[in-house]
Amino acid sequence: MSFLAPPGYQPIYGPTIPYLGPIFGGLREGSSIYIQGSIPENITRFHVNLLCGESESSDIALHFNPRFDGWDKVVFNTFQNDCWESEERIHNMPFCKGEAFEIVIMATLQGYQIRVNGNDFYNFQHRMPLERVCAMHIGGDVFIQTINVIGGACMGGGMGGGFPGVGMGGGFPGDMGGGMGVGFPGGGMGGGYPGGMGGGMGVGFPGSALPGMGGLPDFNPMVPYSNVIPGGFFPKRTVIIRGMLPFGADRVSINFMMSGSRDIAFHISVRLGEGIVVRNSMFGGSWGSEERELGFNPFMEGQFFDMSVRCGNHRFKVYVNGQHLFNFCHRWRSFNEIDTLEINGDVQISYIHF
Repeated sequence: MSFLAPPGYQPIYGPTIPYLGPIFGGLREGSSIYIQGSIPENITRFHVNLLCGESESSDIALHFNPRFDGWDKVVFNTFQNDCWESEERIHNMPFCKGEAFEIVIMATLQGYQIRVNGNDFYNFQHRMPLERVCAMHIGGDVFIQTINVIGGACMGGGMGGGFPGVGMGGGFPGDMGGGMGVGFPGGGMGGGYPGGMGGGMGVGFPGSALPGMGGLPDFNPMVPYSNVIPGGFFPKRTVIIRGMLPFGADRVSINFMMSGSRDIAFHISVRLGEGIVVRNSMFGGSWGSEERELGFNPFMEGQFFDMSVRCGNHRFKVYVNGQHLFNFCHRWRSFNEIDTLEINGDVQISYIHF
């Protein structure tokens, strides 16, 4: 099954490991790489490499390598001129066997700031110019749910596509559906490298038909969360909410509101105890009719989620983890009056991006 990105948003969902793919436009100061996944109980080690070329043998600007070997540690290094350089070892393991994780790699002027599960972990100083980084390789004992680059050097950032010679829907042997990403020169439509399960829908190059994400994300906001939606809602406006539902979570509510009246134009209620996702609206203090039908429910305790809410002329379209979940028809004639996002309940938010 191919997992496609919602319009205007370019993550990679469920890539086969080992994963090798481009970072379109490269990185720049302020770019962030989000990786969500889980590790098995019998893990030995896994790695995330930021590459300076299109192959696994390319120079490595950042080698991030958690090792479970009886002396649990995380190793950082670089690789150039066919040689590994001096290791930096951290004897503090932020990952737990059998559990989900989120890694954030933030590119700064000085180096790479690494966060794991919302906590600062390590700063790795640059040994190679940031602008050389153009690809990513992930391997070892790990399952990856999503990869996303925010603030890439091209408009919209993002990842996806395939390397040279990848054909339509293709990728190399074992590919399970390429999505509609664009590869490096010579690449066709779709495809990751070995076995990629979705290249992302568009890459956000300047001139791309798909809208890019504007402004800076709101990283790790506190819940309850309430903030103004900059510029309000309009057709094709997309809001990205990425977070994690801790074990024991019961309910989460996401409200798109009019701040003056406190009316709720679009209410999403994730009820984990009941296994349902309720949609509704509230005007003048009165709730409307609930909508509950779903083909599947992607929300689970202890799991990360990646939600995209896109405003259309007649309805909201909601995607979760790369799959279309439901539509909600506008019940308020002037959806451009929606100016506030509120989030409440049992949830940890990684970032919100308008």
